[in-house]
Amino acid sequence: MLELDHLAISAEHLDEGIAVIEAALGVALAGGGEHPLMGTHNRLLGLGDLYFEVIAINPAAPPPNRPRWFDLDRFAGPPRLTNWICRCEDLAAELAVSPPGTGEIVALARGEFRWQMAIPADGRLPFDGAFPALISWQGALHPAPLLPESGIRLRVLEIAHPEARALHEALAPRISEPRVVIVEGPRAMRATFSTPHGPRVLE
Repeated sequence: MLELDHLAISAEHLDEGIAVIEAALGVALAGGGEHPLMGTHNRLLGLGDLYFEVIAINPAAPPPNRPRWFDLDRFAGPPRLTNWICRCEDLAAELAVSPPGTGEIVALARGEFRWQMAIPADGRLPFDGAFPALISWQGALHPAPLLPESGIRLRVLEIAHPEARALHEALAPRISEPRVVIVEGPRAMRATFSTPHGPRVLE
């Protein structure tokens, strides 16, 4: 089974992404670091049982010998919500029933955190990136409970795709998450949050 783990906001430059999200939500991001294997870096925000990351290519890191995750090599434009990530206990078993191209298992680390992630060979997840990235945390450490309380909670994650029915069918037997809604339309993601300043939306 899959559980919603976190959301990813992609940015061309990390500082730009941080500024946009902090202005949109009215709180400061915290934590994060570098991913040497992928040549990326991030900052995080706790959402209670979840978190989100602002992620970008790290210009100070050598480029990886493979395409970066979340299709970051081809990302352009303003910072925006691009991906959702689901965790599981048995990554190999979930990959066996996922659409082709969901990825191959890669072991990763950042500081004391250890995890495995399914990363597509071309960096791009199925359904034009609307299919979730799959992650399996190794050990008891997870970023969400270690981040400062933000007072922000995800209320709805709306995922639009022209093949919404096929996307739903690929996920329906494996995930029960009332906050995730899949609708038909041009590929897009929209997250609504409750915040200390009232409802806020990220797209």
